[in-house]
Parts: sequence; structure tokens; C-alpha cells
Amino acid sequence: MNILITGANRGIGKALFDGYAAQGQNIIGTHRQADAGAMRELDVTDPAAHARLAEALEGTALDLLICNAGIYPDKGQTLDHGYSAAMWAEGFATNVTGVFLTIQHLLPHLRAAQDARIAIISSQMASHTRAPGGSYIYRASKAAVLNLGRNLATDLRPEGISVGIYHPGWVQTDMGGATAEIDVDTARRGLMDRFAALSIETTGCFETWDGQAHAY
Repeated sequence: MNILITGANRGIGKALFDGYAAQGQNIIGTHRQADAGAMRELDVTDPAAHARLAEALEGTALDLLICNAGIYPDKGQTLDHGYSAAMWAEGFATNVTGVFLTIQHLLPHLRAAQDARIAIISSQMASHTRAPGGSYIYRASKAAVLNLGRNLATDLRPEGISVGIYHPGWVQTDMGGATAEIDVDTARRGLMDRFAALSIETTGCFETWDGQAHAY
């Protein structure tokens, strides 16, 4: 199986990369830095970088695309003086536009596979049922990418390409912090199970890492 994961250099992305590699899958990871070792260079905010990656993968059918690259730029910001316009632009360019550009440029590779799947990492913070305040940029961008995934699921269903959107859990990573609820291996195992279960019958789902349907 050919799998591509964006943002595979650390955190959940790296755990997924390592997990699939251990299974012997043909796994491709991406990272913004050119010196990222086995990773391919991709800044998800740069259309030219997407075009270069798609060209480099010419002739490769992708069975699973995991859109994991994301940032949390506004942690600790204050309502009175934080959340700059530049921060909003960066957050949406990475967390929303970056996902769309990844899928758009790699669609020919997904179409070349049978029963291709797209997994989008969102967050429970995308749900309207969780609104404790703060983290406006992260919450809004994750809600937007949830909406993006749901609409892509509708458009790609006739082509047999499934799209799932997932809350990975509150995970003990650099982003989640040391006091988060679950470790990265627990999140990895749960997400890999979710991706394996994704099908055209469940396309458009918004699920937690442990298989629970999440409220939109």
C-alpha cells in the first residue's frame, strides 16, 4: 500500500510514519525542511512546492493520503491584544488551504488507486459543541477543515475516493503538552484502525481516535 503523510517529522505524523513503516508499507513523509532525511520537502502553504511533489510522484498511485500537517499559532494569546492578522493568515494557510492544496495536487495519484482514502486530521476543537473560549484561530481553522472534508467527501464519492475527518485525541506531543490525556502510541494505533475502516460507506465521517462519532 502506498501512503503519504504530511507533517511526518514529529508528533502524531512521525508516529504514523513509523507505524506504517513497521508494517512494511510504502510510506512517504513530508516536511518543510529540505534536510529532513528520508522525508520529501513540502511547505503545505506553497502551491509551487505541491506541484513539485506531485511531479516527483508521477506514476505513483496513492492508496491513503493523511493530511496531518498543522499548526497551533495562537496558544496563550489574549483577546485584547493577541490574534494578529498575520497569525490568522498563517493559521488558515497551513491548516485549511494547505490541506486543500495537498488533496488537489495529489488527486491524480489518488484516482490511480482503487478505493483510495483521504484522512484529514482535525480536532474536537472544531465542534460547535465545544466552545470554552480562546484559541480562536486554531478552533476556527479546524472547524473550517472539517467543513472542507465533509464537502470533499460529497464531491469525491462518485469517484470511489473516501474522506474521513478525525480527532486524534488530546495527545502528549509538543502541541498537546505533557499533561495531555493519551500518549502518541495510543493515538497512532487508534488512528490507524480508523483509517483502515474508512470506506465509501462511511465517507464524510467525523470520528475520534477510538472510533466514536463526534458531533459536528
